[in-house]
Amino acid sequence: MQRFVEAIRSALSVETGIPPADVRLEQPKDSDLGDFAFPCFLLAKERKSPPPKIAAELEPRLAARLEAIEARATGPYLNFRVRRDVLAKAVLEEVLERGADYGTSDEGAGKTIVIDLSSPNIAKPMSVGHLRSTVIGAAIQRLHDALGYTTVGINHIGDWGSQFGKLVAAVDRWGGEYDLEADPIQSLLALYVRYHDEEEQDPELREAGRAAFQELESGVDGHVRETWRKLTELSLEEFDKIYARLGVSFDEVRGEAFYEPYLEPTIERIQAAGVTEMSEGALIVDLEGVEGKMPPCLLRKTDGTTLYATRDLAALFHRWELYHFERALYVVGGDQRLHFQQLKGVLRRVGVEWEPRVEHVAFGMMRLPEGRMSTRKGRVIFLEDVLDRAVEEARKIILEKNPGLADLDAVAEQVGVGAVVFNDLKRERVRDVEFVWEEVLSFEGETGPYVQYTHARLASILRKAEAAGEAPAAERADWTQLEDAAAILVRLGRFHETLASAARNAEPSEVASYLLALCRELNAWYAAHRVLGQPAGVSGARLALVRASKVVIDNGLRILGVAAPQEM
Repeated sequence: MQRFVEAIRSALSVETGIPPADVRLEQPKDSDLGDFAFPCFLLAKERKSPPPKIAAELEPRLAARLEAIEARATGPYLNFRVRRDVLAKAVLEEVLERGADYGTSDEGAGKTIVIDLSSPNIAKPMSVGHLRSTVIGAAIQRLHDALGYTTVGINHIGDWGSQFGKLVAAVDRWGGEYDLEADPIQSLLALYVRYHDEEEQDPELREAGRAAFQELESGVDGHVRETWRKLTELSLEEFDKIYARLGVSFDEVRGEAFYEPYLEPTIERIQAAGVTEMSEGALIVDLEGVEGKMPPCLLRKTDGTTLYATRDLAALFHRWELYHFERALYVVGGDQRLHFQQLKGVLRRVGVEWEPRVEHVAFGMMRLPEGRMSTRKGRVIFLEDVLDRAVEEARKIILEKNPGLADLDAVAEQVGVGAVVFNDLKRERVRDVEFVWEEVLSFEGETGPYVQYTHARLASILRKAEAAGEAPAAERADWTQLEDAAAILVRLGRFHETLASAARNAEPSEVASYLLALCRELNAWYAAHRVLGQPAGVSGARLALVRASKVVIDNGLRILGVAAPQEM
């Protein structure tokens, strides 16, 4: 599609005087009007003429300059429609030539994107609440990879803070009642919940938790730190099992403890900027007036211990020194909005010039019908249980529809996990999600399995074509036979545009919506057109469309982290 865009921009530039790079083309709301639209509003002021009149005057001039592209004035817009056989040949040949690389580019070459994602807490099981940061962040990283950026995915593990003092105190008091070796995560969760149930009525327990965290922060390598290290090892082993199933990996796995040596230098750097002050024995940065009435950022408490904000600032300075990033994206729930406003507020007060590059990629919270999840109250749904149940449901459905399927268990894993991941990514990330089993495990309607099934259906057509000696061959295609597949062709041609927009907006749902729309159009087209057993020119064109569509669905699902089965 880019070659048509460039041709239109060049012709418009000649006729309007606007530099080609500044010519803004839109997608018409009604596809029947054309493939591209140029709004004439900006020219109205300069030419002192109504936009519809300008569009009408430009129509014949553009028509004379463009080959195989029709120009037509419609109200204040000048619409352009590429001749369908030319469109089909250009789009399908490019998709088939580039294959797995179709949609990618090198526009981000030489630029680094740092992405903070997943970030579960040590000693707690990964719940469905961790799903969003993990799969949204991984998809955003793959989007930027596709555009040629150097990406650094960082799993910033929560392995520090006062809660670990509490957990050490709980292990010391009740650890013998639980089997930490055989069932570490469930045992630690039970201990964590028990501590919070009893601390209010047990001052001694509360003081033990506080003392343990102070010892942890002191750097003393004794019993507390040894217990903390063991809890970290047990948790990371369990996390890795989940990540393997989700197809997610990281360039760095660093806990908050990694930044312990950087805490004092960070505080000193902020103090040197002259923006800190003492408030009731605590070290703070006053942020009132930086962005509305924002509360101060607390760097060090009265007892000398640091906070999450201190550690996040230390991590940010460290990442800038390492990577000099183009963007630093924090894929963290929207309920942490104030935290990131405070971080950016501190950076602004310190005078850090790269502060605008730090972005909070907020997402809505995952909630249960009975309310928000809470580890302290033991009200969680474990992510491993969700994946297991989804895979089992997928297995049952596949057995009903295709009992002879080879590699049934492997396909059930792909479909079940894919259903969970796609169910999350198809939504705009800022929206809250109510976790309802029936919806997550649905294999009907606008779901991951629907897209996967469309891909498998296209793969089946291609296998049958090969068996019948009708393997796709673009050179024998009659492209005029795809006039009624124009909507599919245009959508295939806009795949890169979709990836670029999704990366720019850090919004994977744009890719999921694209795939759903493409699958709807494909299934409607396929129901009305027989592909196999047609004259050579017809089957050649239709098989090229099938093959190219399969390539794009495969590429899109890969960006989202969802498998594309060949059979279902």
